[in-house]
Amino acid sequence: MEKWDKKHILEIKEFDREEIETVLSLATSFKEISQRDVKKVPALRGKTILNLFFENSTRTRTSFELAAKRLSADVVNFSASSSSLTKGETIIDTIKTLQAYHPDILIVRINSSASLSTLAKYTQASIINAGDGKNEHPTQALLDMFTVKEAKGTLEGLNVLIVGDVFHSRVARSNIFGFSKFGSKVTVCAPPTLVPYEFEKIGAKISYDLDDAIKKADVIIMLRVQTERQESSFFPSLREYVDKFALTPQRFKNAKKEAIVLHPGPINWDAEISSSLKEEVHPLILKQAENGLAIRMAALYLVGTRKRAL
Repeated sequence: MEKWDKKHILEIKEFDREEIETVLSLATSFKEISQRDVKKVPALRGKTILNLFFENSTRTRTSFELAAKRLSADVVNFSASSSSLTKGETIIDTIKTLQAYHPDILIVRINSSASLSTLAKYTQASIINAGDGKNEHPTQALLDMFTVKEAKGTLEGLNVLIVGDVFHSRVARSNIFGFSKFGSKVTVCAPPTLVPYEFEKIGAKISYDLDDAIKKADVIIMLRVQTERQESSFFPSLREYVDKFALTPQRFKNAKKEAIVLHPGPINWDAEISSSLKEEVHPLILKQAENGLAIRMAALYLVGTRKRAL
């Protein structure tokens, strides 16, 4: 592998194909560590990593914390609900204060879009985007691509179908940017109210007919309906949404035999995916969580040791 020179990991849009391949290759090596009796290497010993989550998270936050500890870094978890943010302190002032402790890496999840480049001006630490509003979630896309490559053996020339609340999904945006760099075709499918035309501009095809779109898909990525981000209703009722856009056994029968199903989680069973499909699709979705740890170890290692030749 060549020398890694990115200080931050903010957007998959900024990555080239070779950089994505570098992360995936390194993740393959790190995945083996989790299978050892002693699940730790000294790669980031002496480094300080701050987990700054201004939004709730289970999978991303836990996997980043575990990734840092398995690389022997010192980790501090920041909770917005118990911080000075509740007393009126701004996020920028919080970042400035934390910079006084000389952290090496900040892992940041924030509810506003595309603001991490601004925050980077107020710290000398590297920043890894753990999800910023509706903009991007780069490590989620990387772990999705890693999971697909393991299952399919390639990322080349696939038909990738992303279904659900596309409008509010940073995962959808990152996956469109990522898969497109390998010549894969991405289709987004949802009610018209949940698919802005901007998605055509970033390289996706738009469909409103899941029954038709699913027939061509090699990879099906189901998205959670993000009711917490919806200020008003985007469809008449959940029942109507399920009828037209949930992954049901009947729809799945119409998919290619070798098609695989992913979901970034958490899953609302019987809303996004029928619970009767759990035995069939859940093992690979859990594999995504396992792969997320390896990807985040790779991301931390790369920005934490970027001055070295790999």
